[in-house]
Amino acid sequence: MLRFGFAAAAFVVVLDQASKAAAAAFLPAPGAERVVLGFFNLVHVRNPGVSFGLMPGLGPWALAGFAFAVSAGLAVWLARAESRLTAAALGLVIGGALGNAIDRLRLGAVFDFLDFHAFGYHWPAFNAADAAITVGAIGLLAGSFIDKGRAKRGSRTARK
Repeated sequence: MLRFGFAAAAFVVVLDQASKAAAAAFLPAPGAERVVLGFFNLVHVRNPGVSFGLMPGLGPWALAGFAFAVSAGLAVWLARAESRLTAAALGLVIGGALGNAIDRLRLGAVFDFLDFHAFGYHWPAFNAADAAITVGAIGLLAGSFIDKGRAKRGSRTARK
């Protein structure tokens, strides 16, 4: 499972950095915006903080260090993972954290460029690393429910 999870993490880092490079070429200056569809824009936003721009004063080195520490802890969990779902989910979170940490060290902030809006609602700009972290977190939650369901079925079978 360890190799599978690390492969997922590596895929996310490469996808994230490649998509950011392409977006930066298309939107060279911070603040640039291109309307793609009625509900989707490409924007050039530099986020110095964490999710939704919170805590911008911590600085890029502290936030990158935190991302590396969390990734190391998740790698320990990954080494103990027993299912492909858990390994993939952990890999997605690790890859997303590392992708954004690379931005913090290289740019001093995270480069966000995907901007969705509809029916008066506007989601903050995000990137592939953010999407991977979200999908990975959902995968970890789903995996915990699946594992609990299996454990319950197993204990009922053992009692019969």
